[in-house]
Amino acid sequence: MLKGEMRKFDSLSEREILALAISLEEDDERTYADYAEGLRENFAASAAVFDGMAQEEAGHRRRLIEAYQRRFGSHIPMIRRNDVSGFIERKPAWLIQPLGLEKVRKQAATMEIESRRFYEQAAKRAQDPDTRQLLDDLASEERHHEVRAEELEKEKLGHNAKKEEDDASRRLFVLQIVQPGLAGLMDGSGSTLAPVFAAAFATRQSRDAFVVGLAASLGAGISMGFAEALSDDGSLTGRGHPWVRGLICGLMTALGGIGHTLPFLIPEFHMAMTAAVVIVVLELAAISWIRNHYMDTPPLSAALQVGLGGLLVFITGIVIGSS
Repeated sequence: MLKGEMRKFDSLSEREILALAISLEEDDERTYADYAEGLRENFAASAAVFDGMAQEEAGHRRRLIEAYQRRFGSHIPMIRRNDVSGFIERKPAWLIQPLGLEKVRKQAATMEIESRRFYEQAAKRAQDPDTRQLLDDLASEERHHEVRAEELEKEKLGHNAKKEEDDASRRLFVLQIVQPGLAGLMDGSGSTLAPVFAAAFATRQSRDAFVVGLAASLGAGISMGFAEALSDDGSLTGRGHPWVRGLICGLMTALGGIGHTLPFLIPEFHMAMTAAVVIVVLELAAISWIRNHYMDTPPLSAALQVGLGGLLVFITGIVIGSS
């Protein structure tokens, strides 16, 4: 159905409102079940929480179906959330991979708020007393659904389990995002320093340095991206989808090189060189911070390792370009 053809909520009959409510509960039940299945391998305790929430939604759906059948018979018309304007668009679980704990919790909170508002508005529209009471009850239950989720979390997800899962979530983030990104940023920032500054000192022309730097950055990004993607399929190491890692690594490699290449868009050579050196220092500082924050490398050690490596490459470029 096209966006312009969507029904307004106020135009729905009581029969259609109940049918929509049944559809919403079915969607929520399956969404929570998908979350549970997606989290089960790495976050078993949180998966149990979402299993419990899926059961809650299944109970709501059964009550709605019983109420519908008592009033309107067994045939339930097909009406979905995307047929009615005003609903927040939700992405299915398979579109928001990899599933992270915080990402899933935020999505679940949005679902609960939206469901509560729907039942509050639906109850105002209902004419049948029993239907209105049911919708009011469901609105109240959705209002307390977050409390129920917390109860399930306390029941299924003790303090130790929650800490373990938070630690596991951080490890997965480091493995799947930080490591390939950091590898790319280090390679892009380091490997392109020599050709960019060699071209700059050899020609004393900003444009020549920019062209060399751009070519080196994009070439390194493509090369590193494919190398990362083909190095490990993630099935044993848990490092995630290889092409996602490759994309992250390739983009960060290109970004690392383009950062100190962009200043050479400045026509005046000495000004461009000064800006490029400042950018290099900031890049190396950022790499040192990431290594310290995510890889647990001591601050001084991270700064010395990154700084020494960058300085040697920088000197190499200057020596070759000046010879």
